[in-house]
Amino acid sequence: MPSGRKSGIQIAWKTVTYRSVILMIFGVLGLMAVGTRLAFPEFTEHGVKAASNVLTNLLEHLAEPANSGGSASGAAQQAHITALDGTVRIKKANSNSWVRADYNIPLDKGDVIQTGSEGMAKIVFNDGTNYTVKQDSLIVIEENSANQHLQTDVVVRLNTGTVDLTTATYTQGSRSQVDMDGATASIGPDSAARVVKDPKSTQDELLITKGSGTVERNGETLALAGWEKVSFTANAEHMEKVKEIGPPTPISPANMMPIFVASDSKPVEFSWSPMVNAKGYHLQISRNPYFSSLVVDRRITSPAVLVSGLAEGPYYWLVQSYDAGGRESVESERNRFTIIARQPDDNTIALEIDPLIQHGHVIELTGKTEGGARVMVNGHEVPVIASDGSFHYFMPPLPSGESVITITAQNTKGGVNTQQQKVVIQ
Repeated sequence: MPSGRKSGIQIAWKTVTYRSVILMIFGVLGLMAVGTRLAFPEFTEHGVKAASNVLTNLLEHLAEPANSGGSASGAAQQAHITALDGTVRIKKANSNSWVRADYNIPLDKGDVIQTGSEGMAKIVFNDGTNYTVKQDSLIVIEENSANQHLQTDVVVRLNTGTVDLTTATYTQGSRSQVDMDGATASIGPDSAARVVKDPKSTQDELLITKGSGTVERNGETLALAGWEKVSFTANAEHMEKVKEIGPPTPISPANMMPIFVASDSKPVEFSWSPMVNAKGYHLQISRNPYFSSLVVDRRITSPAVLVSGLAEGPYYWLVQSYDAGGRESVESERNRFTIIARQPDDNTIALEIDPLIQHGHVIELTGKTEGGARVMVNGHEVPVIASDGSFHYFMPPLPSGESVITITAQNTKGGVNTQQQKVVIQ
């Protein structure tokens, strides 16, 4: 054996760092993303947006202080205005001046929201609770936070006026609460309520229209179910609980229904379920979903009526029943319908609908009509139609069960074509 060589097994290795492995993984993922993008451009676009949101949330979570995970206190959140009508003002917690409400102004703890005589605002909180603040109302956001267990805490104080609110399926241990005149109303998950503080009658009311809730005041606690109402005055020792009569059920026009009328403005029939012991009904029709201004405000004795003079465009309608004493029920559901004008000869235009594509509760719809035509899907206008009449539209999420999709194409000459398809969402 040569003296220059050493005996034994010779081992060689190459160092691979975590950085190299991560770069290799990102490289492979990048190649896969490019291939998917070329094969499925539209699907990939939505996937990229979703992945971006997930990545953003992950980075925000990783960027939190290391000791935040062990904190039991709630982190402050912001609410947002999603609909406005009329005069609505906001006074921020750190300001003494009022500003005009705007969709871009986030709402924080301590902020005050005020509506005018024709003002309405819809406010959505992070837990899914939404408040519709009606005319001549003032509310204060007293709490809006969430803890590490995803338990949310939303508290709103009603100083005056009326609010309609609905809650989502929030985490057990969460709280959705309304305060007024020393009373605390806790609204259960998947519930809806109307809260009224009338400065003229000095009476407070809470009506549960869906689900459940409880009201505590002066050591007294009352549990409420659907269509049960509690009321009290500021100086009353006890609260009063009564069972309200439910409102009629709207039948026609059905929600999201298109109505085609000729140039002679054929009357539109409104109908609803008759109510026992009802002396009459109160019909209201508005151009906006908040009914801050009315096109029709009529009392009638039958559960059906013909209404003339409705111009082209979208409308909303609701109905209430009233008894012999004139006391009205709560409002029914609010149905939306659209008046579409057409010529008496009823020209038909081309409308081809491709097979529907379902993505969970979302329906992807593609088709083609004539160039320059408008297309409505369940009362919502398709925003982009190509010059050759082709269109591509993702519908808002549909509820579980069977739904009817109505697609209507209309040109400027009054030509119309309508098709309906049924889908079942599991």
